[in-house]
Amino acid sequence: MKLSARTRYAVRILVKLGRHGTDSPLKTTSLSESSGVSVQFIEQILRPLKKAGLIKSMRGAAGGHMLAKSPKDISVGDVIRIMEGHVGLTACCDIKLADECPRKDFCTTRNVWLKASKVLEKELDSISLQDIIDGKVQPLE
Repeated sequence: MKLSARTRYAVRILVKLGRHGTDSPLKTTSLSESSGVSVQFIEQILRPLKKAGLIKSMRGAAGGHMLAKSPKDISVGDVIRIMEGHVGLTACCDIKLADECPRKDFCTTRNVWLKASKVLEKELDSISLQDIIDGKVQPLE
């Protein structure tokens, strides 16, 4: 599975919002400056996150964006599902597309990809934004 730039930036933006807290919203321009991503691209990234209820936005001079949930209640898996549609190594691992695979009845490796995808999904679901903020996520040796 290769994550899109949109998804990687979405996680970074949500971590930034989580670090900022909920006392005041963070402006899109501030997110753009700190991430090096254009305002237009950030707005594209924020749209599905807002629709999914992970962020809330306020208009006006004092407006901006903030998390709608606690960072401990948002997992990396949640963000990937919102941005990518599913967590999986192949399209046949996506429940919505699995029946469309013309090889599903005789594919000798499908169960390998399904098993690996489940392990990946479980691990990503176990990592919250708060874990990232607190520096608790360490690479495997």
